[in-house]
Amino acid sequence: MSRAALPPSARDLKVRDLSPRKIVAELDRHVVGQAKAKRAVAIALRDRWRRQRLPLELARETTPKNILMIGPTGVGKTEIARRLARLTDAPFLKIEASKFTEVGYVGRDVDSIARDLVEAAIRLVKDERRERVADRAAAAAEERLLDLLEKEIDPATGVLLGREGRDRLRRDLREGKHESREVELEVADERTPQISVMTPQGMEEMGIDLPSGFPNIFGGPKKKRVKLPVSDARPLLLEREADALTDEATVPQEAIRRAEETGIVFLDEIDKIAGREGARGGPDVSREGVQRDLLPLVEGTTVKTKYGMVKTDHVLFIAAGAFHVARVSDLIPELQGRFPIRVELDALTEADFIRILTEPEHSLPKQASALLGADGIEVTFSEDGLSEIAKAATEVNRNLENIGARRLHTILETVLEEISFAGPDAAGARITIDRAYVDRSLGELVRNHDLSRFVL
Repeated sequence: MSRAALPPSARDLKVRDLSPRKIVAELDRHVVGQAKAKRAVAIALRDRWRRQRLPLELARETTPKNILMIGPTGVGKTEIARRLARLTDAPFLKIEASKFTEVGYVGRDVDSIARDLVEAAIRLVKDERRERVADRAAAAAEERLLDLLEKEIDPATGVLLGREGRDRLRRDLREGKHESREVELEVADERTPQISVMTPQGMEEMGIDLPSGFPNIFGGPKKKRVKLPVSDARPLLLEREADALTDEATVPQEAIRRAEETGIVFLDEIDKIAGREGARGGPDVSREGVQRDLLPLVEGTTVKTKYGMVKTDHVLFIAAGAFHVARVSDLIPELQGRFPIRVELDALTEADFIRILTEPEHSLPKQASALLGADGIEVTFSEDGLSEIAKAATEVNRNLENIGARRLHTILETVLEEISFAGPDAAGARITIDRAYVDRSLGELVRNHDLSRFVL
């Protein structure tokens, strides 16, 4: 059979043009360094498109090569996985392995991973469909707003707004002159009775929506009329009109397909569920139980969701952990075998911090400058100022716990604290963050380890 296993969608065609080299180049725009990890995820993503070109029988047997990232916190593990999902608009779920408990104990069960992934896919599909009809939905929402406004009385004149003429009303609406005007709108009453059932697997999806389950008894979703300003009514009408222009009935089907074929699950802190070698009891028994519960999900199983059955056979799992105490060999052998691709991420150096502050399109200094610019404050960072910030972050990481690039957030916020607090009072100011400025803001904090521990 030579026919492709699956008909290509628009998103599949997008992946077609992304070679592993191009994927790495895209990741380089947002994540500094970690070339080995980028190459691994780029190949894994390309393999998805390759699988869709295979004969149907062979495609069913070709499973994704799951990846295990090993490295300290704050070096880019999560960001690589998140950017990979955004690159192809794939359903993405980040979850911490330490949040789960073994079946039979109160807490989250691992099947909730599949359910949450489908929910992410539902939101993704809905957003995409709304985007396709955005212009038509905006026009329809505007007409609906005009209908509502024509019924309202202008408190300034005491006459119906509609008497001013629909064209003039439309012009005023587009110019923002009626944003605070209230209109009456019918919305769904979300105060519906529910029953929660406690089960050994936790509380996921155990809330029973009585009106949905028994529409003949409860008469379907209830509506209520509320008065809202135009600024709040517009997004509600826009969403309503967009949903009316799309086929909502096919959303779950498409979402499940996307979750099954392109879903990415980032399983963080997997080292926290690894039992210590030689352990025979205590918490290590529970950790091993969670691993065994995870195993069928990663191997490929079918999970029931409220939208239908979802298969995890071709979901890409990317696990990550620091493995400071536990080792990869402390995971049960069966789970180790489900992550054949293993990459070790490098700890970040001072030079890496400088690159993180300067190279990404939306680097932290650019974000900070834009935020303060909203208050009319012009902030620029000199080269020696950024070098001093990187140096301070490196020193604090070395003397205290190494949290990688996350330390830059704390350092930068401390440097800019005085300016940020001034806010609009400093409008018109032009400030350069140079070495001297950084030293004044951080000098004593960095040198005093006790202060660093509590402030930085």
